[in-house]
Amino acid sequence: MKISVIESNKSSLRFKLSDASYTTANALRRAMINSVPCLAIDSVTFYENSSTMMDEYVAHRVGQIPIVTPKDYSEGDEVVFSLTAEGPGTVYSKALESSDKNVDVANEKIPIMKLAENQKLRFDCKAVMKNASNSSKFQPGLATYKMNAEKEFEFYIEAFGQMPPTEILGRAVNIISNNVKEVYKQMKK
Repeated sequence: MKISVIESNKSSLRFKLSDASYTTANALRRAMINSVPCLAIDSVTFYENSSTMMDEYVAHRVGQIPIVTPKDYSEGDEVVFSLTAEGPGTVYSKALESSDKNVDVANEKIPIMKLAENQKLRFDCKAVMKNASNSSKFQPGLATYKMNAEKEFEFYIEAFGQMPPTEILGRAVNIISNNVKEVYKQMKK
């Protein structure tokens, strides 16, 4: 197998995979989408919400905000975020304060909600590390491929901000490799 990079930047990666089968290409795509764990807000505890929106609506919106996932984090790790806001004005994702200086929101300009005068919002939320088999909010990006006339697979990875696309690819390769090693180990018993 050979990989050649066509285009790479902080949010997307395009590369060609040659001398590979459909099963290998599809396993790689599925691992990038479903198996690479990342941080996402999974639970929210409200202390005050005098806005017109229900707690569940606000919690759902907050859960969709991409969280930067450091390389040294692993599945099951947690980070607490806090938010305190008062209207009038729009509350953006940058208002979420992290308990870990290495973990922050991937995009500070995501609107959470608009508060009218004297409306308040105060909550804590917990970001946990899981993979997309639990929920799509734990998906670090999109990965697609198409096969060209030379039977090469042209992949396109678009990262949502939790990690660079090259890291998504690297983690997916490691996951596949570890899974294959585990199968081989179990078969030797």
